[in-house]
Amino acid sequence: MRNRSLMATMMLAGLVSTVHAQPAPNFDSESKRIAGRYADDKKLCAEENSSGTRMQCTRDAKSEYDKSMALVKAQYKPGPAKAGDCSQQCGKVTSIVVSEKPGEGSALGVIAGGVAGALLGNQVGSGHGRQLATVAGAAGGAYAGKKVEEKAKSSKQWTVHVQYNDGKHASFNFDHDPRMMSGDHVRNDNGSLIRN
Repeated sequence: MRNRSLMATMMLAGLVSTVHAQPAPNFDSESKRIAGRYADDKKLCAEENSSGTRMQCTRDAKSEYDKSMALVKAQYKPGPAKAGDCSQQCGKVTSIVVSEKPGEGSALGVIAGGVAGALLGNQVGSGHGRQLATVAGAAGGAYAGKKVEEKAKSSKQWTVHVQYNDGKHASFNFDHDPRMMSGDHVRNDNGSLIRN
């Protein structure tokens, strides 16, 4: 019993000295460490025998990754940019445009539309006229089916236009409301836009 407590004390002392000997971690090193751990966890999950176990393992690994990243983001909030190094990364929002991003059509919409169009076209005329109407109905139906599916799968997109302090312009697309307004001071943070 005494040996265990002595061993635990020595391990703890070694851990503390290791922590003090190494430079303090920063956001980049911590996020890389967490991403590496997540990649290792996914490899372990892939080795599971049953698909249900693999799926649960993958979900658990993703959940742990998300929790760890949230903690790191909360711990290492980016500080204000230093004077002089922000001319190419900082700027002001000039406008925000909300548009509808068309969805992607699949073969299902084309096929369903084509079949429906062919059936309707087959009801028109007789002889060669019926054949032509069937072909035209199939082609028109396929096109309409594709467009209906694209419209059903469409989503909103927010495009934020920015003018950097050095005069250059850039645009950033978001699939959610970025909660920014014209005139907001922003900073490019690794390809994403955050308020400054």
